[in-house]
Amino acid sequence: MTVAAGTKRSTVWSQPAFRLLLGAEAVTLSGSAVSSVALPALAVLELHASTTDIAVLAFLGQLPNAVALWAGALSDRHPKRPQLIASDLAAAVALVTIPAAALAGLLAVGQLCGVAVVLGAAKVVHDAAAVSLLPALVDPDQLHDANSRLGAASSAADSTGTNAGAALVGAVGPACSVLADALSFLASAVLVWRMRVPEAATVPRTRMSLARDIADGVRYVARQPTIRTLIAALSILSFGLAVMNTYWAYYLLERLGASPSAFGVIMGVGGVGGLVGALFAPRIAGRIGIGPTIIGGFAVCPLMQVPLLCAEPGLGWQIVLAGTLAGQLFGATASGTSQRSLRQAVCEPAFQARAQSASTTLTAGARPLAAATAGGLVLLLDVRATFAAGALLQAGAAILLLASPIRTLQTIPAHGAMPPAPRGAPS
Repeated sequence: MTVAAGTKRSTVWSQPAFRLLLGAEAVTLSGSAVSSVALPALAVLELHASTTDIAVLAFLGQLPNAVALWAGALSDRHPKRPQLIASDLAAAVALVTIPAAALAGLLAVGQLCGVAVVLGAAKVVHDAAAVSLLPALVDPDQLHDANSRLGAASSAADSTGTNAGAALVGAVGPACSVLADALSFLASAVLVWRMRVPEAATVPRTRMSLARDIADGVRYVARQPTIRTLIAALSILSFGLAVMNTYWAYYLLERLGASPSAFGVIMGVGGVGGLVGALFAPRIAGRIGIGPTIIGGFAVCPLMQVPLLCAEPGLGWQIVLAGTLAGQLFGATASGTSQRSLRQAVCEPAFQARAQSASTTLTAGARPLAAATAGGLVLLLDVRATFAAGALLQAGAAILLLASPIRTLQTIPAHGAMPPAPRGAPS
């Protein structure tokens, strides 16, 4: 994607394939945000799931992340559009079974567990393909803007979807509400199908074994200092957040007495904060530097958890929690779009999907262990103490970045401007 001399420079929005990807991501994230309200309400309020059931659901939903390296290796071998379409269709089919079982009077927590596994697996395949496809759709200097728009779409989808989810749960019940998510996956599949991007597999035709491809990807990430540090910090932050998120919905709905509508509003207000953070990420990075933007976002997360540790039932605390969630997601999305752009810029094209899958494995793949840890801590202590442990872990991620050279990084370097990873094997 080059611009001839004397012609007007293209923008990220002028790329048709990017617009379709953005639309697909926005619509499916909106649907998933509906499910983020409907599924907890279904488990807690209608199926009367216990704290152990909640932990098992969280564990199984994150379990497919453990095979993210496999998904990344396949994504680097094969065209990514078919993978995006297949994952969307699989998720849609799984979600449709929930209202069908509810209408038949057969819905149980066990089925929710099965759906959680399918949704988790579909997300792993989808993310590996989508994140690694983006650098092929836009120019290198447009990556931060492209990620900013994707982050803004994600936040807007969260805000719109959670509010819509709260309204749908109240109108038709949580089981039928998940149909909106199923339809969103179908719409995403259609948009990706319309995308026309010439793709070539990045692994040579004389392919090595899949295990060798995976091992090469792991070695590449381990030896690339910028990518390695960012993924390590992300894994610590993600573990701490996952410990807290295991009981986030349960805590608000059961312990703080929030209604499903109030829960959806809190999540929606948080999404607004994420939207603003994503939109302003390039401007913030341009003013204070890419490194400080990333570190600042990591530092905001644990600070915004303090009100949650003090919260009591009542509208006043619900307003406070909505505000702190907005602040947390503002920092998280500003930081997230910035660190993702940095990783994509310094990563070699042949390793894009495997680098993303390594991040998924260490960040999301550890969430089943985080859910199990949360379950154990709740049995030994209580929910508030579990939240405190999660917040302390999140602070560790910011400390790690502060001790790294990333803190002095002002701009996203061009590929090759930073020390490359030693090559352990041909790609």
